[in-house]
Amino acid sequence: MISFNYETDFNLDNEAYFTNWISNTIQEEHCKEGEIIYVFCSDDYLHKLNVDFLNHDTLTDIISFDYSVGKELHGEIYISVDRVKENALDFNVPFEDELARVIIHGVLHYCGYKDKSEEEEMVMRSKEDYYLGKR
Repeated sequence: MISFNYETDFNLDNEAYFTNWISNTIQEEHCKEGEIIYVFCSDDYLHKLNVDFLNHDTLTDIISFDYSVGKELHGEIYISVDRVKENALDFNVPFEDELARVIIHGVLHYCGYKDKSEEEEMVMRSKEDYYLGKR
């Protein structure tokens, strides 16, 4: 089950559409959908999580806590709407496109994709592009 929660004034338009898109991605990656919670929040909210839980004193657009069991995906994905807006401006892309990229990025981590090395990052970006094309 995929759910969306809000710790900011932002609300995701058409939650059912995003739920279907994420579910289809999980299925295509040969994983099973468990409980995945998306939380949309502010920079301040996500920064506090980053400091408290990861000891990183930096701003970020997404933090995911993965509770998956094998191929059954479970977790919490926190997304800073402030950071996504700023990144969209920096990358000169529509906010909706950058938001979709971050949304799918989180679930791709649960599917086993990493982005620590340059090679892993290239694979992750390719997967993001592929699933963005299926929106």
